Amino acid sequence: MAKVLTSRSESYAQWYNDLVLKADLAENSSVRGCMVIKPYGYAIWEKMQRVLDDMFKETGHVNAYFPLFIPKSFFSKEAAHVDGFAKECAIVTHYRLKNDPDGKGVIVDPDAKLEEEYIVRPTSETIIWNTYKNWIQSYRDLPILVNQWANVVRWEMRTRLFLRTAEFLWQEGHTAHSTKEEAIKETETMLGVYANFAEQWMAMPVVQGYKTANERFAGALETLTIEALMQDGKALQSGTSHFLGQNFAKAFDVTFTNKEGKIEHVWATSWGVSTRLMGALIMTHSDDNGLVLPPKLAPTQVVIVPIYKKDEELSKISEVAEKLVTELKSLGISVKYDDDDKRKPGWKFAEYELKGVPVRLAIGPRDLENGTVEVARRDTLTKEVMPLEGITGKIESLLNDIQENIFKKALDYRTEHTTKVDDYEEFKQLLDDKGGFFLCHWDGTSETEEKIKAETKATIRCIPLDAPNEEGKCMVSGKPSPKRVLFARSY
Repeated sequence: MAKVLTSRSESYAQWYNDLVLKADLAENSSVRGCMVIKPYGYAIWEKMQRVLDDMFKETGHVNAYFPLFIPKSFFSKEAAHVDGFAKECAIVTHYRLKNDPDGKGVIVDPDAKLEEEYIVRPTSETIIWNTYKNWIQSYRDLPILVNQWANVVRWEMRTRLFLRTAEFLWQEGHTAHSTKEEAIKETETMLGVYANFAEQWMAMPVVQGYKTANERFAGALETLTIEALMQDGKALQSGTSHFLGQNFAKAFDVTFTNKEGKIEHVWATSWGVSTRLMGALIMTHSDDNGLVLPPKLAPTQVVIVPIYKKDEELSKISEVAEKLVTELKSLGISVKYDDDDKRKPGWKFAEYELKGVPVRLAIGPRDLENGTVEVARRDTLTKEVMPLEGITGKIESLLNDIQENIFKKALDYRTEHTTKVDDYEEFKQLLDDKGGFFLCHWDGTSETEEKIKAETKATIRCIPLDAPNEEGKCMVSGKPSPKRVLFARSY
């Protein structure tokens, strides 16, 4: 099979685009800046959704749905929030079309102008807090722990499949609490849920930390983040959890009567991850041969390919293969037996390698004679002939091993590309030479942060939660710094 992907070393950006398209994950839509998520890509997203949804429900959350359209006046109520999203908003101004009197199709009916324009949802804090006003009167109504699975629109000018599109899919949690402490605990809990999902399911190591004031979500008092390192040495923000304080409750006058009979404003959080996680999954693990999927999120974990020349050989192979399918499914393993005769085995091998199927089994007439099966691992691209007897247990163990191995590989990469730097010139040089994460001292001022960003395109990804207290001097200003922060260039 001819080479289908640009190599990562040749052009990482082109490799990524090639892979998304050739592995049938997504494609660009005729709507500018939007994408079509194809069935194979959506199957991975569905697995992510299912796992995350279960995790949310295990922590006491329930799902609801709120309108796609938000009255423009709602955005005017929280100044920092509207400031953060003003440049990305799509606005509905009319509600009707009519035939063009010149016979050139349809036009917007100028008589159908809305009295108040609607913003197409970029995020839902405003519409949800306007709704919560009707739900909350007393401390008995709290907490409210609601999540929404939805699409959002942020009018991006430069788009990239999964990583940055004008419309994308996500979940957004919006919770209401009676105390500041409870809201902060919720913010931390949900960051832990995201970190657990990233590491245990996506096999993607992440750094948990606080965003600086410059990098916080618009309208938040604190933003917590998980940051992952991609194979090109750039960081990807992969999930955020926000402590909103009482900002939105005050903006929408959401109050409750506490146990002492006093009226207080409610405390709030919001948190979300999006289809950007698909981009993270691709860029963390995949190689020049195609996708490398963690078994826990692979739509097909095992594929069985028959090797034969005669129909009678296929019949005997199918008998063994179908028994294997039944046994593997009984273990909760998703398996496909590909006996489609329109494609040759070599084509199938390359296709399943491209699509990142973790384990491939090949069975031919000689295997039937010897009681064996050829087992190929996608993560290491190695093959081994194993006895058919007891193979299902070995495959179950192998899938666990692959999950652990690709996490370890990603963690080793991150360790090799995380550097402590104290000198600004050295920082700039290393940033250009090899990229990665940099642990550096910073004086805590937005002026220094903006200077570094302007001169190097690197940002403070987070102040790591596990950063030890370590007295030092800011690498730019020389002013005192109590601990190191995490810098990187990012997507």
